[in-house]
Amino acid sequence: MKINGQCHCGNITYRAEVDPRRVYICHCNDCQAITGSAFRWAVPVAEADFELLSGEPRTYVKVADSGAESHQLFCPDCASPLYSTSIGKGPRRFNLRLGTAQQRAELAPATQCWHRSTQHWVKDLRQVETVETQ
Repeated sequence: MKINGQCHCGNITYRAEVDPRRVYICHCNDCQAITGSAFRWAVPVAEADFELLSGEPRTYVKVADSGAESHQLFCPDCASPLYSTSIGKGPRRFNLRLGTAQQRAELAPATQCWHRSTQHWVKDLRQVETVETQ
């Protein structure tokens, strides 16, 4: 599936070819802290299937408990998380942050990882009061 997206301020734009069956949310503590939310919503993309069209993201290097490093890229102007990428030899893989995709309504998660770190209230939001607009 072809998608395109941009950061909140529009300075960074991209397009990618993604497999909607690989969309996931991650509940790990790092993803919660980096997103400022209860989970991260993303899809893996091969380097050959991702194209940065405009702008220059800023990089934060995250170190996992295992010692592995990954680049976390975001807009230096509005701070929208855009993607992460592997470090090292070989073709890179991008984990595209789907909140920036224009087709996000079509990209429902197929998998949840680090489920043991899920915030207990995420499991059932049906009882939470809803407000349709701000």
